[in-house]
Amino acid sequence: MTLAATQVRTAEILAHAARPAMCAETISDAQAFLDLEPAWNELVRAAGIEHPFLEHAWVRTWWECFGAGSTLHLVIVKEGEQLIAIAPLISTRIRMFGIPVRRLGFFYNAHVPRSGFIVARRHEEAYQAIWGHLVSERKSWDLLQLCQLPEGSPTLEEMRWLADQASCPNGVWLSGESPYVLVGKSWQEYYGDLTTKYRSNLRNRFKRLNLAGLVSLETNTAEESLPDALDAGLRLEESAWKRDAGTAISCDAKVQRFYEEFAVRAAARNWLRLNFLKAGEQRVAFDYSLAYNNQIFLLKLGYDPAFSAYSPSNLLLSMALERAFEQGLAKYDFLGETADWKRCWTKDATSNYWLFVFAESFKGRWLHFLKFRMIPWCKKNHFVVRRKREAI
Repeated sequence: MTLAATQVRTAEILAHAARPAMCAETISDAQAFLDLEPAWNELVRAAGIEHPFLEHAWVRTWWECFGAGSTLHLVIVKEGEQLIAIAPLISTRIRMFGIPVRRLGFFYNAHVPRSGFIVARRHEEAYQAIWGHLVSERKSWDLLQLCQLPEGSPTLEEMRWLADQASCPNGVWLSGESPYVLVGKSWQEYYGDLTTKYRSNLRNRFKRLNLAGLVSLETNTAEESLPDALDAGLRLEESAWKRDAGTAISCDAKVQRFYEEFAVRAAARNWLRLNFLKAGEQRVAFDYSLAYNNQIFLLKLGYDPAFSAYSPSNLLLSMALERAFEQGLAKYDFLGETADWKRCWTKDATSNYWLFVFAESFKGRWLHFLKFRMIPWCKKNHFVVRRKREAI
């Protein structure tokens, strides 16, 4: 090694040695979680998180509305006294294939589109610190279940690699795809790329709805207009098929509380967008969206079934998308699962994954075998047998 190379290597070693020590700890106290808010939000920004679903306000609202039956298990990593990473986890006792399981996982249910760990710097070392801390607590969990990790997520890649290195059984499950529109050109160019038939349908429906009253887009963002707008929006959201299917927000008190309380917090941060499609003075369709990091995230959509012939949800989307282009936003994210009505607007989609890491124990290995070997085998062979029977 040359003298110059030796000096560079020595400088690197000294710089590394000068870094403050990194340590991880678990926070399980509710007040300590609330006290973390300023540092948590600063960390989200430093980590460059592109969506709002790891903001403290979102996680706190979820915990207050859905956290019953679980305990906080936040793993935080500090560099000296500086917070540099958070693994936002909760501990829940569940049954998996009839087997009692102690699960560590995100603040997650069907209303959480994305998640992950929040890591601002020294990424590899921070993930190693989180993993090492979880391993030191291995007697307290059987399963680490990390849901809704978008493709390319460092959490997905790093945690699976670390689990492999520790010989912990693990597997990845594709949960679905979330369509999105990149707003990189003019509205006219984007709209012109839609199929001729779809554009024709939109024009015809706009024209017909205009006969019932001048079509316009109403957007509510201010806290003072929130009560009336949210109440009207939730009535529209439940008025079509969702109420009968039991999937409307108002069908579950906890779900309604979640969207109402988060709306207040989002409005205070200027994230909330409650959009209405109007025909004259009548509101005929509604969406509950968030404006965050120069993007729009569509959370909920509903319409008045009396206007179903006009396809009001698609007309509302058309006007909301056009506004996003006019405002020079970067992206309109439909979230949720892919669907035909979303695919009319875009072919681009984000794949979301669930990572399952099982404890290196007899129970963990057995659960992994059932989840990733036995169940897929049974499904595959059931499908083959059914096809053979149908062919007879």
